[in-house]
Amino acid sequence: MTSPWTTAQIPDQSGRVVVITGANSGIGFEAARVLVAKGAHVVLACRNPARASEAEALLRAETPKASVESMTLDTSRLASVRAFAESFRATHPKLDVLCNNAGVMALPPSLTEDGLDIQMATNHFGHFALTGLLIELLKSSAPSRVVNVSSAAHRLGGDRYDAMMVGKKFNPWTVYGQSKLANILFTMELNRRVQSRNIDLRAIACHPGYAATNLQATSASSGATAGYSEAIARLGNRLLAQPAAAGAWPTLYAIAEPDAQGGDFIGPSGIAEVSGPPKKVSPSKAACDPDLASRLWALSVKATGVDYSAL
Repeated sequence: MTSPWTTAQIPDQSGRVVVITGANSGIGFEAARVLVAKGAHVVLACRNPARASEAEALLRAETPKASVESMTLDTSRLASVRAFAESFRATHPKLDVLCNNAGVMALPPSLTEDGLDIQMATNHFGHFALTGLLIELLKSSAPSRVVNVSSAAHRLGGDRYDAMMVGKKFNPWTVYGQSKLANILFTMELNRRVQSRNIDLRAIACHPGYAATNLQATSASSGATAGYSEAIARLGNRLLAQPAAAGAWPTLYAIAEPDAQGGDFIGPSGIAEVSGPPKKVSPSKAACDPDLASRLWALSVKATGVDYSAL
């Protein structure tokens, strides 16, 4: 019987450059913590520069020889995504792993400066644009990986495209589910495209199960029933959630496990995929629909103006 996977199995990461979006807290920070300790150079790509600097300082305090830096990135703003990509390309000759982790959950409907739903922009469109703007660097750094952090809530997205349409407003949970469905569809379509071109890049999706992170707090503190929802979120975290460090295991597996393959969906191995060591799991039927993935790709190109011409 094979022993459950642990972070002790992660090989030495010296020489690898890893960008993690939303890495100042939660799953992103915990993944960065392990990778820094394993020798990787980790870029904390975060919306809030002060919080990113605090996270960087903490990692340096924990690992004196840490190779880590913070850069500003707001995935809800395409201008910020383009600025980050331009700055990163100018200062880094390689990129081994891009981990698209930043996210928001069930925020009240609102549109970004680009006319996109705030959740779709933050969780999907921004990451689609970022990956496309860095794809040439990822190609030249092969073997490389793109890891998209989704959620078990992708099943809430069904197989409809309503919330993915640009400039429209829908129920917050519907939009959240579709943004997480989009993460997996994007992964599958990107993997199909790189494989068809014999590019040594693995696109892998994952989900953390139920982990106690700031994502629930952000969601619960928004909207008309904020106080009640926040209390429920705290209770759920206390009774059911695994620590953020354990929630980061599927992400770390996708980033660093040699056996993780392009097109894999990694999640917890426990009951209902709530917690437990990571393993390959099955996404929803809609997440495996190549036509839906192709349509999302075309919509994303239109919404962001990033066409992946470097592929």
